[in-house]
Parts: sequence; structure tokens; C-alpha cells
Amino acid sequence: MTTPALHSRAPASLAGLLASGRPLVMGILNITPDSFSDGGQFLDPPAAIDHARRLIAEGADLIDIGAESTRPYGGAQPVTLDEEIARLTPVLPAAVALGAPVSIDTLKSKVAAWALDHGAAIVNDVWGFQRDHDMARVVAAYGVPAIVMHNRDAADPAIDIMADVETFFARSLDIAGRAGIARGHIVLDPGVGFGKTPEQSMMVIAQLGRLKKFGLPLLVGASRKRFISTVSPCEPQQRLGGSIAAHLMAVANGAAIVRTHDVAETVQALKVTRAIAGQK
Repeated sequence: MTTPALHSRAPASLAGLLASGRPLVMGILNITPDSFSDGGQFLDPPAAIDHARRLIAEGADLIDIGAESTRPYGGAQPVTLDEEIARLTPVLPAAVALGAPVSIDTLKSKVAAWALDHGAAIVNDVWGFQRDHDMARVVAAYGVPAIVMHNRDAADPAIDIMADVETFFARSLDIAGRAGIARGHIVLDPGVGFGKTPEQSMMVIAQLGRLKKFGLPLLVGASRKRFISTVSPCEPQQRLGGSIAAHLMAVANGAAIVRTHDVAETVQALKVTRAIAGQK
């Protein structure tokens, strides 16, 4: 699979990983009490650091750390700036020291700046520079890559979701360009489960190829998402099979990165798929 590489200004670790041509696996580390799937499991700093170490041992290329839930189905509690940084302080620098590039998943530009000062290499903005209007400036000032995710305040089953995603990304890229962010520093994420019906979440995976026109790496995070349960009713921790199926479809349709809670199983599935494809 050929994927667009980040420009040379990006950290060599991420650029080199993307240039390898194989799909990358981003492991999820939520240090939150209320994330939809693993809330509360890694609030204790030693447990969080051990989990980051485990994700890397299982084959994660990148670690995405979040200290405020961005769960798309409601019920997440807002976190103050000080509280978010307090949760990150004993965990993020230690995770950075493990050697894999670390992404900071945050809604706040001040948290992003703090994390970048403490070794994070990537900013993951679930509102694509369109909620905290200082986020693009921070990313530009630090010269780091950013994951730009599509989002909506509410799902609307009547809209053309792919057209909405494309319009959103065009706006985000305009904001990024005006802030001075190199276009090649951006990864696009269509936001499976965010502001979408279950059918729309499946559609963005099925039609992911439409986003190739932007010429940027694509990330898909379908791990344990609710749409899986609409096809095969189950609780979040029982959605491994559906998560892997969605991520394999995403890679087949052009995803360069998949974001998952279940790293070992996802890595294995990708390796086997690649090995079978190599026998053609």
C-alpha cells in the first residue's frame, strides 16, 4: 500500500513510519474516569505507564494519550485545564521515554502546548482546528504533525456525510494554511462515531477512498465504536471482532493509520492480511 508521506519538517520517527508503506497501529491510552470503553482503568499513573509499555511491546507504532474523554455519545464530564495537566504530568513524559512517538489527544491548545513541551510529537485535535481557535497556532509554532478529525455537534441522518466530511476538511486545511502549518504535517481522520449515525460511520469507512484526493495520510479509529453493536449487539469490550473488521476495511480503502484499544490483535490481523495479499 502506498501512502502519502509527511514532509521533511515532520519528526523523522512519524515520517519514517509512514514512508514504510505498511499501515501503522496507534495504541490508545485513556487516563480518564469516563471514556466509553476503558474509563477508570488507567487513572493510576503506574498502571497507565505499564499499559503504554504493553501497547508498545504488542506492536504499537504510536501512542495516543488523552486525559479528557471526548466520547461521542454524551455523558463525558468536562475537565479543567489544571486537572487535565495534572493527570498527564506523571504519565506523558514517562510514556515519551519509552521511545514510540506520543500523540496528545486534547480539546485544549494550552494542554497541547504543555504536552509538546514535555515530549509529545503529535497533536490529535478531534475538532480539526475548528473549536479551540488557538490550536492551529500552537501546532504551527511547534512545527509538529497534527491529526485533524471531522466532528459535528450532533448526528443528522439526512445529510450527505461524505460531502460534510470533505467540506469540513477543506475548512480545516484552510485554517491550517493560514496559521502556517505545512500541509504535509496533517493526517486526516473522518471521525468514526463522532456526530454520525451508525450507518454514516460505516459509510465513511466504505467510502474512505474519496478522501484520497486531499493527498494526505488517513487515520481511522473504529475501535469498539457503537456502530459495531448495531450490526452485532454487544458491549464495548466485546467488539474486538467488529473493530478488526472495520480496521481491515479501512486499510483496504486507504487508511495509513488505525487507532485501537486492542493492539496485539490488530497487529496480528494486519500482518496476516498483508502476508496473504503477498501470495497473489
